[in-house]
Amino acid sequence: MSDCCQAKSCEIEALRAKQSGMLKAVLAINATMFLVEMASGLLAGSVSLLADSLDMLGDALVYGLSIYAVTRGDRQKAISALVKGYVMLGFAVFVLAQAGYRTLHPQAPETQLMGAVGLLALAANATCLALLWRRRSDDINMRSVWLCSRNDIVANVAVLMAALLVWWSGSAWPDLVVGGALAVLFSVTAASVLRQANSQLRLAHA
Repeated sequence: MSDCCQAKSCEIEALRAKQSGMLKAVLAINATMFLVEMASGLLAGSVSLLADSLDMLGDALVYGLSIYAVTRGDRQKAISALVKGYVMLGFAVFVLAQAGYRTLHPQAPETQLMGAVGLLALAANATCLALLWRRRSDDINMRSVWLCSRNDIVANVAVLMAALLVWWSGSAWPDLVVGGALAVLFSVTAASVLRQANSQLRLAHA
């Protein structure tokens, strides 16, 4: 029996080490892409690119919390997921505010820079999704970070579509519409994470 328990303990520690290593890798990718997209979004005048850069920042913060959570119990993991949900909601509000401002002060973004950085962000998020794929069912913590990366792919494709439509129409509206749509996507995902986290907290208390 003691040998069995020792083996199980080793398995748990090995799983934690694998989770932490993957999360550190995607944390580095997202932190770097935040800087790249933020600078490019400001230069291009693109609200959807700025929204995507803040999503990268949110993910970096999320992965940092997840690195903390993989060595904790179920209750701490649920609390970490709650924090992640509220971070995502905060960014949704920010994106809506930016979209409102740009609606009052419309300006078509620079599409070549917008498209090039959008492609780079798509490649970065695809890499993160591939890294997280095998760990997505480990627990609520890894499930929530995988959901974040999955939604990031959708956001990247939307930014690229916006760049194409702005180039074709010469209007800022596709960029603004994508920014608003991203805010809705973040809100739905945040609600899902918060719902699962609250359920996990109730189980932990029970």
